[in-house]
Amino acid sequence: MTARAAVIGASGYTGGELLRLLMAHPGVEVVQATSRSLRGQPLHRAHPNLRGHTALLFSSPDEREPCDVAFVCLPHGLAVPVVREWSARARMVVDLSADLRLRDPAAYRRWHGEDHPDPGLLSRAVYGLPEISRERLRGARLVSGVGCNATAMTLALLPLARAGLIERVIADVKVGSSEAGAAASASSHHAIRARAVRTYAPAGHRHLAEVEQSLGPVPIDATITAIDMVRGVLCTAHVLPTRRVETRELWRIYREAYGHEPFVRIVCDRTGANRLPDPRVLVGSNHADVGFAIDEGSGRIVALAAIDNLVKGAAGSAVQSMNIALGLPEGEGLDFPGLHPA
Repeated sequence: MTARAAVIGASGYTGGELLRLLMAHPGVEVVQATSRSLRGQPLHRAHPNLRGHTALLFSSPDEREPCDVAFVCLPHGLAVPVVREWSARARMVVDLSADLRLRDPAAYRRWHGEDHPDPGLLSRAVYGLPEISRERLRGARLVSGVGCNATAMTLALLPLARAGLIERVIADVKVGSSEAGAAASASSHHAIRARAVRTYAPAGHRHLAEVEQSLGPVPIDATITAIDMVRGVLCTAHVLPTRRVETRELWRIYREAYGHEPFVRIVCDRTGANRLPDPRVLVGSNHADVGFAIDEGSGRIVALAAIDNLVKGAAGSAVQSMNIALGLPEGEGLDFPGLHPA
């Protein structure tokens, strides 16, 4: 059986990645892609890489094709009424905004500065990071997307948290410009972004709420820095451990956590230019590369993770979650290995 999919708010970067992945998915037919500003125009007006791959036109968000899965790709604060409406029409809804990522309404209020408009949705939504939610995703009807920075931090630290090795974390996260979305802003002009290394969230980034939710009560601080790169996230997390560990034990801990994960690779070689995670080799890929090192003097653990923010940090995890929820092969439509060099 082929699943019919709709992408709501399909003209942005995440919508474009969803369309690319879904159109190559053998178990999915894309029946609708909406954009209020591009209604009636071909998809390649916003996504030129799709030219010749589809005859589908952007439709109005007010038009609703029958579908099995609706992916909602709207800005934060706008998704809830759309999710409610499509939940009554589709077999499942995947919301890629930040509106449904937190389970606790009090945490939502603390991190977003306002009450959630529909707290009942928070308790129903399953967090769409398969590495921590796989069993809950099976048969799910409502799935939240993931934050790209949160995904990188969580995957870097998850094995250490499960092993009870984290006393405190200070994470340095570097991100590419596509994280800010397709809409232009004062900080996204080429003259501002090019050759820049600009810290824009020295503390208190809201993605920390997702990390805390995923890892439990782990003391963690993070700084987010925009760099001269289009795609990618690199998390370098400095972990003060609860006890000293050796490299051999870290290998065992990370292998136990990720040895059977289809999209997490341990990248921790002794030599070579690519001996540790690098987001450049993951462009277009749903893989997350994780690695680690130990400061022999202090005992500090350095945990690293690299992802493509638009794929594993957004559209790829959404498709992976859909596959699990619908009982499809988990990796279906996600086998692109990434580009190198890119």
